[in-house]
Amino acid sequence: MNNGRLCLRNLTSPAYRHVLLLLHWPVFGLLFFCLELFRPAADCYSVRCAMDEWIPFCEWFLIPYLAWFLFLPGMLGYLFFRDPRAFSNMMKFIIFTYGVTILIYLLFPTRQDLRPAVFPRDNSLTRFMAAFYAFDTNTNVCPSIHVLGSMAAGFGALDAGTIRSKGAKAGWMGLALLISVSVVFVKQHSVIDLGAGLVLSAVGWALIYGKTARKRASRTSLKVPRRSVSGGETA
Repeated sequence: MNNGRLCLRNLTSPAYRHVLLLLHWPVFGLLFFCLELFRPAADCYSVRCAMDEWIPFCEWFLIPYLAWFLFLPGMLGYLFFRDPRAFSNMMKFIIFTYGVTILIYLLFPTRQDLRPAVFPRDNSLTRFMAAFYAFDTNTNVCPSIHVLGSMAAGFGALDAGTIRSKGAKAGWMGLALLISVSVVFVKQHSVIDLGAGLVLSAVGWALIYGKTARKRASRTSLKVPRRSVSGGETA
């Protein structure tokens, strides 16, 4: 056997252990499907707040909203092949935040009733949105998985050692935030769902990335030259 190639016998080796993290997706998908199938919308709590009424429907936010379906798997695929360490961290973030979310959906089922009955405009984007509404249910919304997934991809980009440009990292994180905000403008989620997703993302970041970030900050501070009393620099 060639130990350098991926196969069932070396899945637990350090080089390929991160592949096992992909088992999260069928498990999560099955649990989410069961909640969607067996929990009727009438049994879910409607989530909304006053701020939802102030935010207008804007079909242009459908573009970043749909970008999520490329951004999340795209970043996972890139890190899987290019940076297994960052891939493992990203998957651990997803497993934690998605796991907590499934538990919340089970104990506190939610729905949203914010979708407009009539769109303010008729164009290709609103027609697509109408079809998307018909396909996607309005249940299991708080916290927003759309927000959690986009933040996971953003944090993955920040953590990736293969993405060295600060501009690229800022751009990917900016896209993550834009996708997160888009959920309230296409009326797929309440501001409460958005806020809950961001709070849970912050907790996930602290647990998965926080220790590494503190170590990096500590190493950076040690490299800053200290000034002596006379004004000269010391090592």
